[in-house]
Amino acid sequence: MTAAEAVRDRIVDAVSASGFDAHGLHVRIGSGEAEHRWTPEAREDVHSVAKGICVLAAAIAADEGAISFDEAVAEYLPDFDLGDGVDGVTLRHLLTMSSGIDLPWSETLMTDWPDLAREFLRRPTRGRVFQYSNASTYTAMTALSARVGDVGDYLDARLFRPLGIADVVWVRSPSGRIEAGGGLLLTTSELARVGLLIRDRGRWRGEQLVSPGWIDAMHENGVVSGSNPGYAHYALAGWGGPGRSWRLHGAHGQLLIFLDDAVVTMTAADHFGADEMAATVVDILETAERRA
Repeated sequence: MTAAEAVRDRIVDAVSASGFDAHGLHVRIGSGEAEHRWTPEAREDVHSVAKGICVLAAAIAADEGAISFDEAVAEYLPDFDLGDGVDGVTLRHLLTMSSGIDLPWSETLMTDWPDLAREFLRRPTRGRVFQYSNASTYTAMTALSARVGDVGDYLDARLFRPLGIADVVWVRSPSGRIEAGGGLLLTTSELARVGLLIRDRGRWRGEQLVSPGWIDAMHENGVVSGSNPGYAHYALAGWGGPGRSWRLHGAHGQLLIFLDDAVVTMTAADHFGADEMAATVVDILETAERRA
């Protein structure tokens, strides 16, 4: 039995014991992989894991010289009205949730205003403080689209097609832009390919799709986001923890968990059990590492 298979079996047992409403699981450790399904394979919304994929879009554009993470967003969107202090907000601030602009989530967030990005940028900033909002990623992708065109099409050509993922569907705003902070539909196995790309620092089957430094920046040198375990540190879409790990974490238990040469992908429909399950997965990985 490979290490990946052993970890998979222990996670399956943990799901059974906890009652976590898991849909799919994929484990990759070194070159070994293993998977398990509780429900038939189907594309489902990966929620905030999509924020990490939007970071990859911006990183590819930066590699191509189309944008700079540290250029003011106002340079991309010169006809947008700006709130107090927003002229200094950059793409990096938007993607690390450190713009200080407050626009809380709601079920109708995408349709409450004629243009969510315009509404976001016209609000004042409290400075470089953590303020989590789907509108922040949406606005970042609105800025990116000013340089590269439709971000969904851009990702299809430069990320999804090289990963062998076809006909990707995004939920779109009334303006026709990808929702960005969520609304991306992928299967567990498709999401696992993104996870492996990230684990391997942007390299896929011999091709460097994203520069390694951008992958590192997804979980290094982030901002202080709070004091709750697993939510105290946020970088470019990546949360620090549990423990030595870091993760992309979507609502209802969509998880990409990274620890050393392991990446665990989970899809689920269990918002409130996800933190405990993430901690359990990391404990299983740590234990497997000690046994090796």
